[in-house]
Amino acid sequence: MRECNVIAIANEKGGVGKTTTAVNLGIGLSKLGHRVLLIDADPQGSLGLSLGVSRPDELDVSLATLMRAAMDERSLPQNTGIIHHSEGVDFIPSNIELSGIETGLVNMMSREYVLKEVIQNLKPSYDYILIDCMPSLGMMTINAMACADSIIIPTQPSYLSAKGLDLLLGTVARVKRNINPDLQIDGVLFTMVDSRTNNAKEIIASLKSTLGQNLKIFETTIPHSVRAAESSLNGMSVYLYAGNGKLAAAYESFTKEVNAIHERTTDRSWDDWVR
Repeated sequence: MRECNVIAIANEKGGVGKTTTAVNLGIGLSKLGHRVLLIDADPQGSLGLSLGVSRPDELDVSLATLMRAAMDERSLPQNTGIIHHSEGVDFIPSNIELSGIETGLVNMMSREYVLKEVIQNLKPSYDYILIDCMPSLGMMTINAMACADSIIIPTQPSYLSAKGLDLLLGTVARVKRNINPDLQIDGVLFTMVDSRTNNAKEIIASLKSTLGQNLKIFETTIPHSVRAAESSLNGMSVYLYAGNGKLAAAYESFTKEVNAIHERTTDRSWDDWVR
């Protein structure tokens, strides 16, 4: 039986394409034949909006519901809160109630592991679980890192975004040291890249030279495109909205890179088990 790969998509800076990446990576992996669950761990509910949930704050059941039940040690029926999207992925939406959950986590014992408890029983049903993190390094993001096998870091090729990587990498190192020793970084993904500007090229080249020896930089870069926002507004992936465009081709290439990483990891784990 294949193991489920849990991937957190995180960056403490907002507006770098985390949700767009989560949606299109998830649907891309589904197109490759994988069973995929997307989890919206952001109270703004952007992932749900991008998948067609027009009023996330009016949902009766969301990630907050599942986490509250875990905090109260109550069991819920299997698959509670999971919505199936027409493009082949399942997802658990979020809304503003998650802000209250994050506040409540502060005074809990084992507060870093509540999300892990929520997804533990879901893992046998999926090959990939992708967690779209909020743009902060608060308790929800720590919860995502605590239950993840790996992290993907989308970032823009700009000075401020590059500078913010240090803070995120420091948090990842602390989580790995104190909470989740198996946590890995799959790589840094450059998003919203305007290849016409020398500034973007220089920053990408600089980061590859300074970080590339210790941190994977994905070969694929995601171009800046209005199609990203338009597809989200229409509740669909870029594959369905503009399947012949450069953005869809870039996310397809990126998806294959991610899948290759985890296929190799799975094969190594299987070989070790056989031995």
